[in-house]
This record gives sequence, C-alpha cells and structure tokens, in this order.
Amino acid sequence: MMISNAVTQIEPSSAWDALVRLGAADGSAAHPHIHRLTSGGPAQRNLSDAVHAVCAIHCHHPGMIADVLAHAVHPEATGWLTVVAAGFADERAYLAQLTAAVGPLPSTPGQAESESALVGERHALEMLARSERTGCATGAVAALIHDWASVRRVLDAAADRFGVETPPSTFPPASETAAAIASLGASPGRERAILFGAQQLFAQHRGLWSLLEARSSARGDL
Repeated sequence: MMISNAVTQIEPSSAWDALVRLGAADGSAAHPHIHRLTSGGPAQRNLSDAVHAVCAIHCHHPGMIADVLAHAVHPEATGWLTVVAAGFADERAYLAQLTAAVGPLPSTPGQAESESALVGERHALEMLARSERTGCATGAVAALIHDWASVRRVLDAAADRFGVETPPSTFPPASETAAAIASLGASPGRERAILFGAQQLFAQHRGLWSLLEARSSARGDL
C-alpha cells in the first residue's frame, strides 16, 4: 500500500477566527434571553423593552463607530470602518423606526436602576471607542458587527410583531470583514488588542441581555 508523504497545510488561526470563537462563547448568541425573544412567542412587552434598550445603547450620536473614526488611532482600519459606519447608520435608522412603533417603555420595577445601568453601558462603549491602544477600538467594532446578527434577530422579531418592514442589512459581506480583521490583526500585539476590544464589547452586550432578562422577570413576563 502506498502511503503519501504529503503534509496537509493547516492555515493558522486569524484574529477574526479568534474573535468568532469569543463571540460563540461570550456573545449575544449564547445568552438564553436572546432565545426567548426570538422564539416566536415572547410577551410583547419583552420585545418592546429590548428595542428601547438597544436604542438607548446604540442610537445616540455620534455613536461608537463615528467615535472610533474620529480618534483615528488605527489608521489602517479607516477604509473598513467607513464602510461599516455607513451600514450601521442604516441599522440605527431601522432601530429608531422600531422604537417609535413599539410604543412606550413597559412599566418595570427598578426603572431608575435600569436607566443607570444603560448609561453605564453606553459610557463603557464610549471608552472603548476612544481607547488609545491601537486595535482595541477596531476589535470592539468588529465584535459589534459580528454580534449584531443576534441583535438583528431580536429587532426583526419585534418588527414582525409590530408590523414594521424589515430592511436588508447594508453591512459589508462577512468575508470582507473577516479579511479586514485578519489583516489588521496580523501581528501578535495587534491581535491581542483586537481581541481585548472584542471581549469588552461582548461583555457589554451580555450585560444588556441579562438586564433585560431581570426586567422581564420583575414584570412576571418570563
């Protein structure tokens, strides 16, 4: 029997690959409240609450991606960030339309504490966007775009429930983002910075879903 001496070449893991693994473990997709909200039968108040909370975090101006561009700590990322910023502007317009459609914030015990927590999350994202560590803010934006697929599932569930048309995403193709982050994180130092920023973004989103889960429980909607 002939035995081949050929050695299979295994591509090294890129910064994007590592970010995706982080997202699978620590991002929104792994949070149980996401599954409740997108299961087809959540209480309407839960969807309304989620839309208002995501709007509170991501609809302020100039916003996280604009902050990253303005600080320009990672000049090589500017081209990709500019395209992503345009796509996220469309997502914010969709989110603003949804927020108007879902009606007022549902009455929930501990509202003042919830508002304080949301302000804290928004401040944490602002600090990430303004990080002076090259690659950190880029990683946070990459994680935001990756995690937005799960956020979008919640927004689309709310759109279906409240009769809002669901627009297509205008983010660059995932393959372009994967290639950009792999290139931007090619050195070990840049990869570490990108993954640190990504980890922090995932942690903030995870905290958001935990807050919404607690609010749902307080209303008796779980």
